[in-house]
Amino acid sequence: MNEAKLQRINELARKSKAEGLTKAERAEQALLRQEYIEAIRRNLRGQLDRIDVINPDGTIENLGEKYEKRGH
Repeated sequence: MNEAKLQRINELARKSKAEGLTKAERAEQALLRQEYIEAIRRNLRGQLDRIDVINPDGTIENLGEKYEKRGH
């Protein structure tokens, strides 16, 4: 997500608190928030894919693979 979109999210949040949003602005805000959440999820998935945990029995488990099996 680029800086301009983040600024727009913040701008809409400030306007929402101050004076309210139009229907079009609420729709734009919802779309931008969804895009932001997806970016956070992709980032987290990338981090999990690079983390290995050593279990007490000595086996190594990749967190990305572990949580992918659960469907999270």
